[in-house]
Amino acid sequence: MGHRLQNYINGAWCDSTASDYLNVINPATGEVLAEVPLSPASDIDQAAVAAAAAFPQWRRTPATERVQYLFQLRLFLREQFEDLARTITLECGKTLAESKGELQRAIENVEVACGIPILMQGYNSEDIARGIDEFMIRQPIGVAA
Repeated sequence: MGHRLQNYINGAWCDSTASDYLNVINPATGEVLAEVPLSPASDIDQAAVAAAAAFPQWRRTPATERVQYLFQLRLFLREQFEDLARTITLECGKTLAESKGELQRAIENVEVACGIPILMQGYNSEDIARGIDEFMIRQPIGVAA
């Protein structure tokens, strides 16, 4: 039997209150690699409350600082590339080459997301109608669950 995975809530790993778990199975061998909690609504609520509490500070964080977390994610994915590719292969039954391709695409998606701060810039349009100027400012709206 594999180890039980935890939820990541409010910056820390914690046990789920779930009574049911889903086995993560290696499709090639049938081996149980891990157990994932089927987290109940109370776990989801706890995560949403923590995210909502963190949101005001995160909203005030400049986009140039926020994007640094994506750069860190990219670095992690690069550094752990081989281990992550092997994990994908074990969990999904893909060939190692397929897993590496999938992971490379994920890294490319993170790289694209690193450019998002440019798209977050607002704009203004003068005289869109008589005596009316338009100002558009992009702002995060909050937590969704």
